[in-house]
Amino acid sequence: MTLNDLPLNTKGYIQNLNCNENIKRRLLDLGFVKGAPITPVLVSPSSDPRAFSIRGTLIAIRKEDANFINICFNS
Repeated sequence: MTLNDLPLNTKGYIQNLNCNENIKRRLLDLGFVKGAPITPVLVSPSSDPRAFSIRGTLIAIRKEDANFINICFNS
């Protein structure tokens, strides 16, 4: 399951990042590490990007980037 599939206000846990090294490094710097809890909390009117709560911060991510983030429901 990817981050795009996670319904609003449902907590998931990051499993891994399947993207190129530039994007992966940026996401890791923002706290997208294995086991981190993440919750989608806001959707823009066009439904892209969506805002996610992770480690006490709201971060907007485009759908094309969220497809590279695999999640699960238990850490």
